[in-house]
Amino acid sequence: MKKLLLLGGTADARRIATALHQQGITLAYSLAGLVRTPDIGCELLIGGFTQFGGLASYLQTHNIAAVLDVTHPYAATMSSTAVAACQQVGIPCWRFHRSAWQPEAGDNWCELDDWQTLPDQLSRLDSVLLTAGQMDAALIIAIAERVNQVHLRTAVQPKYALPANVNWIKAIGPFSADSERALMALLSVQALVSKNSGGDSTVAKLSIARERGIPVYMLRRPVLPKADQQFSERDKCIEFVAGNLR
Repeated sequence: MKKLLLLGGTADARRIATALHQQGITLAYSLAGLVRTPDIGCELLIGGFTQFGGLASYLQTHNIAAVLDVTHPYAATMSSTAVAACQQVGIPCWRFHRSAWQPEAGDNWCELDDWQTLPDQLSRLDSVLLTAGQMDAALIIAIAERVNQVHLRTAVQPKYALPANVNWIKAIGPFSADSERALMALLSVQALVSKNSGGDSTVAKLSIARERGIPVYMLRRPVLPKADQQFSERDKCIEFVAGNLR
């Protein structure tokens, strides 16, 4: 029986895994388990592959026929490891990443390849909303030293102590335009910081930033090693994977 390893942790991964499981595809769904554990009926792997001696070892010892990478577009280490491990054991590595957002008329985006210049670009602002997931302590401290009030919105609380002027907001999408409008007005946000995650779940913040005329500091996606097949449409991905594993 052909078995798929699906590298997940995103809403898209959960939907794809559910659809494949319902079609009778045997799969193991891997995720870090930091936010929530999905109930999709298939085998779940929590906590990575070190416990199995690494990803390549897991693929060999568990008779995996193919890997489908549906991790976050910024999970570069995992995506790169998946391609290398599949090449090592001689199985295909497929990837689904939703399409990146594109700037629209009226947007004021500053696109960045990394966060190095971000603190200086935010310097002297009164209120900044960070919506780029987990950021390391040094970066948060550098931003806090230059901005009067920093609002950090993440699904999981940072593991380090935050400066006194950093307000942590626990939140998990999807976010509506009304809720984003209300939040940015309440916090008097003057700049938004984001990764280019794509999809509909968190896109509303960009339309509200456009509406408010505030800049968006957008981290470009990392360049990843090419997978054997790459998809940006869920239905096409599901159809291809199911067709190859039945």
